[in-house]
Amino acid sequence: MTMPSRRPVHLGPRSLAALALVSAVGVIAFGWPFLAPPTSALNAHAQDAPWLFAGLLVLLVAVVAATISESGLGAKAVAMLGVLAATGAALRPIGAGTAGIEPMFFLMVLSGRVLGPGFGFVLGSVTMFASALLTGGVGPWMPFQMLAMGWFTMGAGLLPGGDRLRGRTELALLAAYGFLAAFAYGTAMNMAGWPFMGALASGVAFDPDGTVPANLARFAAYCVATSLGWDLGRAVVTVLLTLTLGPAVLRALRRATRRAAFETAVTFEAPRKGPEGDRPVNHPT
Repeated sequence: MTMPSRRPVHLGPRSLAALALVSAVGVIAFGWPFLAPPTSALNAHAQDAPWLFAGLLVLLVAVVAATISESGLGAKAVAMLGVLAATGAALRPIGAGTAGIEPMFFLMVLSGRVLGPGFGFVLGSVTMFASALLTGGVGPWMPFQMLAMGWFTMGAGLLPGGDRLRGRTELALLAAYGFLAAFAYGTAMNMAGWPFMGALASGVAFDPDGTVPANLARFAAYCVATSLGWDLGRAVVTVLLTLTLGPAVLRALRRATRRAAFETAVTFEAPRKGPEGDRPVNHPT
C-alpha cells in the first residue's frame, strides 16, 4: 500500500498568485528579445534591460519565497530546506568548468519530486543563491539563475503519479524530465545572457533592429556554438545520477518527510485531573 505524500508546503491561493506573477514576469525577462518589436524602447536599451529585469526578479523571487513561507513553511521544513540547499550549493562547484558536470541538478529533481512544487521552487531559488555566494558568482545573471532553478525544481514536483508511481517507472520519468529540463535550463540562461554579447559575437548576437525570425536563427546558432556541449553534459550527468543514486536518495527523502510529519499539527488540551493532580496533556493530532 502506498502511503499518501506528506509535503512541507501546500500552495494556497496567495502562493499560486505570487508564483504566477513571478513566472509571467520571468517569461518576459528571459524572452523580451523575441517579445518586443524592433521599435520598442527595450530594444533601444538592450544592454540595460537585463540589469532592470535582474533587479525586478530579485524582488519578485523574495516576495514569492515569503508568501510560500507564510503558507506553512514551519521549523521542520526550514531545517530540511537548509540541509538540502547547503548540500546542493556544495555539489555545484564540484564540476565547475568541466563540461557541464553539475551533480546538484539531480538532487533538485529528486527533492522537487518528493517535497512538492512549492517547496521545490523555494529550494531551487535558495540553493542557487547560496551557491552563488559560495562560488563568488554574484552578478546580474544570479536572479535569472534563481528563477530558472526554481522552475526546474518546481517542475519535478508537478510530474504525475506522485503518490502511486514508484520503482523503475518513476526513475525513468525523473531521468527523462532531468534530461529535458537540463537543456531547458541552459536555454533559458542563454536567453538571459545573449543580449549582453554585442560585439563579442557579432555574427550570432542579438540584433535590436532584426526581425523575430532572424533573431531566433541567431539565438539557435549562439546556443549551438556556445553551450550545446555543456548542456548535453549536464543532461547526461543528471540522468546517470538519477538512475544510479536515485533509489537511495528517494528513499532517504521520503523517510525524512515521514519522520518529520510536516502535516501533523500539535494541539494542547486543557489540564485533566488524575491521581497525581492536574497534568497538562499535549499530543499530535
